[in-house]
Amino acid sequence: MTSFDTSPHLNVWRMLLALAVVFVMLATTGWTALRHGPESTALQASLSDWEHGRVHGHRLPDPAAGPARLTRFFTSLTAQERASLARRYPLAVGNMNGAPAQLRYHANRVALAQAASTERDRMHDTRLSRAGQQAAGKRMHRYESMLRDGRQILAFDPDGSGRAAEVFGDLDKAERISVIVPGVDTDLSTFQRTYRRYSAPVGMAGSLYAAERAASPSTRTAVIAWADYTAPAGLGIDSATAMRAQDGAVRLNALVRALPGRSPVSLFCHSYGSVVCGVAARALPGRVSDIAVAGSPGMRVTKAARLGTSAQVWAMRDATDWIQDVPYLEFGGLGHGADPVSPAFGARVLSARDADGHAGYFEPGTDSLRNFADIGVGAYDSVSCGDDDGACRVGLSGASMAGRA
Repeated sequence: MTSFDTSPHLNVWRMLLALAVVFVMLATTGWTALRHGPESTALQASLSDWEHGRVHGHRLPDPAAGPARLTRFFTSLTAQERASLARRYPLAVGNMNGAPAQLRYHANRVALAQAASTERDRMHDTRLSRAGQQAAGKRMHRYESMLRDGRQILAFDPDGSGRAAEVFGDLDKAERISVIVPGVDTDLSTFQRTYRRYSAPVGMAGSLYAAERAASPSTRTAVIAWADYTAPAGLGIDSATAMRAQDGAVRLNALVRALPGRSPVSLFCHSYGSVVCGVAARALPGRVSDIAVAGSPGMRVTKAARLGTSAQVWAMRDATDWIQDVPYLEFGGLGHGADPVSPAFGARVLSARDADGHAGYFEPGTDSLRNFADIGVGAYDSVSCGDDDGACRVGLSGASMAGRA
């Protein structure tokens, strides 16, 4: 359970205390100490090996090249050559924007199997404490779970708290693509949950994918559970500023620009994930048709029009979501700006009836999930507004593709 799932009053006081702590730290140490997290060692090692590799006697392309360049490179290879690169450089290929999705799934299966084997050995390493061995066991079980048949892991980085992304549906053939951007306390250990499953990225994505298929069975959709950025850990300095969001925005834009085809893309941004989406908005490609935020602490702007995007901006908040009590402000880099569901912000405000607090927006049977699904399939005239006058549907662009029964 994340920090955002706990007592609302306690969390509000923690947020206020965190803001005060940030002021003190900035006054004494400046921004430098807050700027960077730990580097990924395993992924960097794989990328370094790739940079020294060759195929047909030629050096491999720069892994940081644009996705179009990398796509052309992989297309020029035989299936056997692509598979060989995935085996030799699994983490590099598995996280490479521009590599074919199916190849990334294969590479990440190789990387996950290797990571699981490493943690299995660590479980019995007498140099580790009992707690260290238990932690290794938990990681091993998580990796083994991600290796189950049918799972499509689009990104995997085991270092630190870990990052991952998973695809539901056929990404290559999708007519509509949805990306879920989660918030605080998201890492490999919370990527999926058994208890409160729909509060974790995998549960959110699976729930949305099922709801989209129900909303429009004839529409080919794909949903990405995107936990491929370093999210803030709990309520504190990182969650009170946009520093994690700035890095996340770069990574989110890289993902979207590398998605196959030209299908419209909708972003569904929960909690601190809406900060990531707000920072990313100005640089998003035109294929992003919708940005929908739920339980948002703000998007780093005072009005939706200042996001600098052509995408339609949607917002919702459940009546029992404690985040409504967090101060909607931005001062000296602290806080995340105006309330996205306020009339002055200018977003299309949706109903979140039955969402049940901050972590319940993807629960089956809720207005929030039905609204997300309708947006995901482009059925804009079916969404339920947060008011009685249907204001959220006024002047909508795009044709309806499905109707609600």
